[in-house]
Amino acid sequence: MNNNATIGLIVGLLLAIAATTGGFGGFILAIVLGAVGLAIGLQRDGTIDMSGLLKSRNRG
Repeated sequence: MNNNATIGLIVGLLLAIAATTGGFGGFILAIVLGAVGLAIGLQRDGTIDMSGLLKSRNRG
């Protein structure tokens, strides 16, 4: 099995568990936390650059 396919399968199973145990709120929370984890992983891999979002902007 392809590595991406394996990761997709695991994510799908975890979201299914979150939906069945936590209801709709748990499902939404799992999706939000998954997106945050994805963004952090892509930042660490160097695929995306979020430094502009993390810097404070001085307007004065």
